[in-house]
Amino acid sequence: MRHHRSGRKLGRDASHRKALYANLTGALIEHGRIRTTAAKAKEVRPVAEQMITLGRRGGVPARRQALKFLRSQDVVHKLFSDVGPRFAERPGGYSRIVRIGPRLGDAAEMVYLELVDYVPPDVSAPAPRPRRERAEEEPAAEEEPAAAEEPAAEEATEAEPEPQPESA
Repeated sequence: MRHHRSGRKLGRDASHRKALYANLTGALIEHGRIRTTAAKAKEVRPVAEQMITLGRRGGVPARRQALKFLRSQDVVHKLFSDVGPRFAERPGGYSRIVRIGPRLGDAAEMVYLELVDYVPPDVSAPAPRPRRERAEEEPAAEEEPAAAEEPAAEEATEAEPEPQPESA
C-alpha cells in the first residue's frame, strides 16, 4: 500500500517521469500554455512554479539549477529574461489549470496548464471570400448558349421537310 507516498507514478519509471516533468515544464515556459492530462498537470505545476521562482531570483547559481533540470539553454534564457521578470512582483501562484473536458480516445480528463498572465494569440477567422453575384452571371451565361443554340435551331428547321397533308 502507498500510505503517505507523495506523487503519481504515471505509469513510468523514475527517469522517464523526471524527463516528462522537464519537457512539460520547458514547453510551458516556452509557449505559456500547454494541453495535457489533469494528472500530469497536477504533478508538473509545482515543478514549473519552482523554475519560475528560480527565474525571479536570477543570478548564476539559479540559472545553473534551472539548466540542470530543464536541459535547454533556449528555455532557460527565456525563463530568466522574459518569464521571471514578468512575475517579479507576484509572490507565487504563477500557473493555473483550466479543465477542457475528456479526450476523445480514452476519456482522460484534459486540461490547459497555463501561466496566469497568458493571453491567447488573436486567431482571427479568415476573411470571407466575396460572393459572386448570381444575377450578373446568369444573363451572361444565358446569352452565350442562347446565341449558340439559335443557329442550330434555324438549321434544324431548314433541314426538316414540311409536313405533307395526308391524302385519302
